[in-house]
Amino acid sequence: MPKLFIFGLGYSAGRIAREVQSLGWEVVATGSEGKLSFDDRDAVVAELASATHVLSSVPPDRESGLDPVLSTYGHDFAPAWYGYLSSTGVYGDAGGAWVDESSPTGTGRRSARSDADRLWLELGARIFRLPGIYGPGRSIFERIEEGKAKRIDLPGQVFSRIHVDDIASGVVAGLTASAPPGAYNLGDDLPASQNAVVEEACALLGVAPPPLISLEEADLSPMARGFYAENRRVANLKAKRVLRWQPRYPTFREGLRSLL
Repeated sequence: MPKLFIFGLGYSAGRIAREVQSLGWEVVATGSEGKLSFDDRDAVVAELASATHVLSSVPPDRESGLDPVLSTYGHDFAPAWYGYLSSTGVYGDAGGAWVDESSPTGTGRRSARSDADRLWLELGARIFRLPGIYGPGRSIFERIEEGKAKRIDLPGQVFSRIHVDDIASGVVAGLTASAPPGAYNLGDDLPASQNAVVEEACALLGVAPPPLISLEEADLSPMARGFYAENRRVANLKAKRVLRWQPRYPTFREGLRSLL
């Protein structure tokens, strides 16, 4: 029986775990939803010894910038298949242009993530680069209900995004197909402005969208302001071609309707 060890069983990795369990795989994990403590070295090493696949969704440490999984357990891996949930933030700002897996990385604000992405690639992992993630309980609908949704006047600003279920299906395709090591962008087919998503969600709820405001009026946190400082469209053709993956929700419109 295949056995998947997951470092960091949270929102996205939890969906992946359920998908592979439905295929008859065994799953062992650390993280908020896992049964193992990351710091219980003896238990983790013992489980890694019998794992056939290892997947990490743990981001770099904010203070040191190091990848905690590689720095702590990188020498204890035994299986031939490694996977890492990375971020399309590694591409930095592209001025709204398309980026793919051949585009340069490491030029944006996510330097620690870019370093981790590179180290996992050097290890021979399958890297799943993810844009903005949404799904049940984590979508613009919650922001609207909380009165926190904003429409910011930034013409030409676009983002890519992906439904959490499409992350799961993409990673499972990478687990089960004879996919070579390397990077794979998992994103939907329609990069769009955040304003378009807000307006679509408000229309589905039958409420008026929030007023259009400037970036200064939005009073964003430094992290959110950094998010708006980068502008790119993320291409997903390699994942479709190599992994034979197709998003269940090809645009945010189908994704939002599914959440209702």
